[in-house]
Amino acid sequence: MIRPRSRAASVCVGVVMLMSSMTAAGTAQARQQGGDCLDRNAALSVEESRLSLALPDNDNPAVLQSKPFAQQMIEGAGFQGVTPRFVQQLCAASSLAAARKIVSRNAGRLWDMAVDRAQRHGPVRGALPYSDDRPLYWTRVQAMAAIRQWAPRFPLFSGQRLELIEVFDRTSRGMSDVNLPPGAGVKRIIVSGFDPYTLDGGPAGTAPGATGNNIRHGNPSGATALSLDGTRYRTADGTIAAIEAYTLPVSYPEFRRGYLEDTVGPFMLPGPRQVDASITVSQAVDSVFWLEQWNARYHGVTIGNDRFRPCPPIGNVPQLAVNNPECNTMVVDRWGGPQTFDLRKPPQWTSATLPVGPMIAARTGAGVPRPPGDEWPDESVAFGVIWHTNYTQFPDCASPTRETRNSPPPVEYPPPAPPIPPDPASCSYSGGGGNYLSNESAYRNTLLRDRMGLTIPAGHIHTPDMQHFETDYGPSDATFDAWRLAIAQQTRNLIHVVAGQA
Repeated sequence: MIRPRSRAASVCVGVVMLMSSMTAAGTAQARQQGGDCLDRNAALSVEESRLSLALPDNDNPAVLQSKPFAQQMIEGAGFQGVTPRFVQQLCAASSLAAARKIVSRNAGRLWDMAVDRAQRHGPVRGALPYSDDRPLYWTRVQAMAAIRQWAPRFPLFSGQRLELIEVFDRTSRGMSDVNLPPGAGVKRIIVSGFDPYTLDGGPAGTAPGATGNNIRHGNPSGATALSLDGTRYRTADGTIAAIEAYTLPVSYPEFRRGYLEDTVGPFMLPGPRQVDASITVSQAVDSVFWLEQWNARYHGVTIGNDRFRPCPPIGNVPQLAVNNPECNTMVVDRWGGPQTFDLRKPPQWTSATLPVGPMIAARTGAGVPRPPGDEWPDESVAFGVIWHTNYTQFPDCASPTRETRNSPPPVEYPPPAPPIPPDPASCSYSGGGGNYLSNESAYRNTLLRDRMGLTIPAGHIHTPDMQHFETDYGPSDATFDAWRLAIAQQTRNLIHVVAGQA
């Protein structure tokens, strides 16, 4: 890999720690000289409410750990000065225009800090491994909680506050940071990752008020995005591939507002910076990578990080999507199209155009250290890679009867028999990656490709599951880090294969 551009020169992390604890409401007690400007009685979001949660002590689960889990993640990366500094600047803002600049600048700085840490540009601060994706998530949530509880010195309408929160959210995900070089002689690649998710639940010991250990979850796709953003890779034919990355939230409303399309869409338009491949990445299960083939429009069965799901089953029977927009992905009308369909009624299925054969043949797991507990049977690679062609459809869109095809997908490639595609008149229920937000990212990305009339490689990579810990309540350990490192390394290898084929 060619040395990526460095952001370290523009980022200063040497900020005096102003944060001493978390309040019961879940926001940081960021203080200035003489007090701050936060209204701690203002209600927080679901994600922000987790900021105050603490795990049981690993040696004595009847008592709590000394600090909330979120604060351990923030301090573990040396990010403890980010929110206090941000709050100090917010408190001094004299107008909405000034606040917008403060929000955008601090959010961009947070993304840069996370990328620099993941790519080891300069000293790695904090006790957590450089590859850990979780500090970015928890610092972002902490800063957004501060915006929500900010009591400015000028009138601020609720819609304006929500706008500022969204600006911080999008910018701190790298969505404003995509900067692909123009012209011939370079391949332009965009890659997405995801936040940690399924943060509720898990064993909680007996300590009063303890949270379950699922709060420890990270996401290898987010770690991969941080490790790839701004990097350059020389393909086998000598062409330089420029790779830009961003992360997506695990909640439905942000997708509906166009987070993905607004990030990728400008680079699918004709012009000197048009992207050559767009790849979405998320976490699945086991010790294998899935290369998804078919993506479903249906969504909303599983709750997001905000504990909202738009399409829960009723009496264990799935809802039908006919005349039921909450169960169908609704796409934004920005960024091109439609080519052959009505955006008010987009297709039930989209299909990947990734170079599946070369991605499997490349043996991307060779040379990647196998983490403890890796169960892939071929020990010459870290993880397997399979073409995931299964899906579930409603053959009759007016009936809840479902049909699953190509399941289980064969491990060998090419398969003994070609996979059967979805019926043209069917309604989707789940793609190869299910009907959660990973599938939705794949659907939106490949639909955007089709709306633009492009034939570039676009599709979804599902990684192995990273949540392997040595203890019940330890925030991090060597095994957890080994899984993250191995998954991220092999994911980068797969992305590089796509770049070479683009």
